[in-house]
Amino acid sequence: MLIEELPIPATLDAPGGAEFARAIEIGNVVEAISFGTADIAYRPEEELPHWLDPHSPHRLLLARVDGNIVGRAAYETKSAEDTDTAWIGVSVLPEFEGCGIGRALADAVERLAASEGRTKLLAYTGTTEYGGERLASPTGFGSVPRDARATRFLLARDYSLEQVERVSRLPLPVDALESLLASAAAASGPDYRVVTWIGATPDQWRADIAVLGTRMSTDAPSAGLEEPEDVWTAERVAEADERDLASPRTRLTAAVEHVPSGRLVGYTVLSVPAQRDRCVDQYATLVLREHRGYRLGMLLKVANLAHLERERPGHPSVLTFNAEENRPMLDVNEAVGFVPIAHEGAWRKDL
Repeated sequence: MLIEELPIPATLDAPGGAEFARAIEIGNVVEAISFGTADIAYRPEEELPHWLDPHSPHRLLLARVDGNIVGRAAYETKSAEDTDTAWIGVSVLPEFEGCGIGRALADAVERLAASEGRTKLLAYTGTTEYGGERLASPTGFGSVPRDARATRFLLARDYSLEQVERVSRLPLPVDALESLLASAAAASGPDYRVVTWIGATPDQWRADIAVLGTRMSTDAPSAGLEEPEDVWTAERVAEADERDLASPRTRLTAAVEHVPSGRLVGYTVLSVPAQRDRCVDQYATLVLREHRGYRLGMLLKVANLAHLERERPGHPSVLTFNAEENRPMLDVNEAVGFVPIAHEGAWRKDL
């Protein structure tokens, strides 16, 4: 077995592109097993722009057996202001489990974090197993199977479970969507109106989207993970829009404008694959705390689903992740028709 770092290629046609694509495929195979669905998979050409984001630097370790790539470890950091936190993930093909490859990759990626002075590691693992003894989240909401392979692996390496997220699926099309939208708009009142766009953020909204992106990192429930603030600027929003042009996926955004102030106070994003037979991914949904209580979460959700139906109809479903303690957003999702299909454990290790 050999473990080596692969420099992230500029394109899939560049040196290292084939190895990067194989690493993404391995991650998809492992996640399809742990989450019980291949709907969560992203293709290499969809992933690469994210891995090249200078505001979210990535590194990639590969495990080879007889020259063949059989596992990978992903390493990510984010905010330049935070020098403590790193996000990691280890994936090994099922037929190579039990050979010490996952252990070796975890050792290597933890050494990498330590060499950069990181003191907190965050990792996420999917599960669809519901039987047997449970390990409860310290938030009081949700649990993971104690005897699951990933649970035993992380506990043995001194990781602690901090949060459980629910993975939910919404079959499309949504029944009575226009009625839901009209009801949400009426409940929110005349001080709020919905604006939508496809792809790049309109110039007039970049500063507001930067505020919302920053607040997403601080206002979303993160329990004992203590995720750091990730500061966005209008310039960073424009850079992210430019990178998205390199991806075959399309972003559909719905935002709520507070009419008296002329500022955006909430937003939600859907990431839509080019292929109509693939699932749509729900990205961030946030309403600023000072504007909660007006059913804006419901308004945003159904407005963007209506936007999807108008602009990119024909997809089978939408997937979303929500913290189990985030009852307001779970209420919105359940009212629209989302159904739980899996869970994800969020883990922390202090070096």
